[in-house]
Amino acid sequence: MKIYRFLAAWAFLGAVAISPIFAQPKPAPQTPASVAPSTFTVAVPDSKIALINSELWADEKQGIVRLVAATKRVDSEFQPRRTELQQLQQRMSQLNDEITKQQAAASVVDPRSLQTKMDQLEQFKKDAQRKQEDAQAAYNKRMQEVLSPIYDDIGKALDAFGKSRGITLMLDASKIAPAILMAADATDVTRAFIADFNSKYPATAAVTSPQ
Repeated sequence: MKIYRFLAAWAFLGAVAISPIFAQPKPAPQTPASVAPSTFTVAVPDSKIALINSELWADEKQGIVRLVAATKRVDSEFQPRRTELQQLQQRMSQLNDEITKQQAAASVVDPRSLQTKMDQLEQFKKDAQRKQEDAQAAYNKRMQEVLSPIYDDIGKALDAFGKSRGITLMLDASKIAPAILMAADATDVTRAFIADFNSKYPATAAVTSPQ
């Protein structure tokens, strides 16, 4: 169980801050004789809270196998673009070195040749930036196409998982970690949910080819 000891200090400081108020005498409240104390009570519903860490879903070794497999397939689709960008980066680096060397040998440099290389390097930079932006946009779109159905299934499975175990509220610990002041280990259902989902949804689900 995670226990944050500063809670005691926080409560103490709060008590000190308001203690002068309670030190002042207060007149006794006046209750009309004709008003009887209420006996009405409100039932408090039973509740069970659980925590889940969605960041572990994509863990390569212990995560949701269908999600991990789909991500790897999309990554492999975009490997040719990565290779192209890497090769372009290498060419830019080589050309930049050539320009630097020519500029250092100012007495023998050919101004026209140097300017040509500088223009070429500038064009490479523009091409690299455009290709990088295009590749990133296409990658994001493809990931959304492939992963959205999986996340839909995760959402449905999570709802069924919680209901079958009497969980009335499930919180994503990865999103609200600073707000969790203490939590018993038993409240974390991440591993149990991943195991349950993997048993019902195989990693071999088909992935639609990009258009």
